[in-house]
Amino acid sequence: MCFSQHRLDIFVKLPEWTGPAIWGAIAGAIALALLGFNWGGWVTSSKAIEMSQKASRSSVAEALTPYCVLASETDPLSADIMANLDKSTVYSRPGILEKAGWATPLGTEKPNNALARTCLLALDNKT
Repeated sequence: MCFSQHRLDIFVKLPEWTGPAIWGAIAGAIALALLGFNWGGWVTSSKAIEMSQKASRSSVAEALTPYCVLASETDPLSADIMANLDKSTVYSRPGILEKAGWATPLGTEKPNNALARTCLLALDNKT
């Protein structure tokens, strides 16, 4: 037997426990991933970005809520708008604030739906 054949035999012969150990490691890795992502609070990077963007929009809406409440107090049509809010369904209420302009932040042309929803909560708590 030549020298190179002898070296190959050393690398080819693995202990008997190697196969079950490798399968156990694979099963453990899968179980760890399942537990981590389902109950451990792990998230992918895209999910983390989505969560941070949602939190950012929510924070901006909460910061602008006093502006919306002030707009509701200073608008000459406030009584009519508040009466419309009382008569409207839950789903149409943010649209009423958007049409009134109370949910349009300064310097923008489009109303902010998240601001309209937080403003509605503030107005409901105020009355």
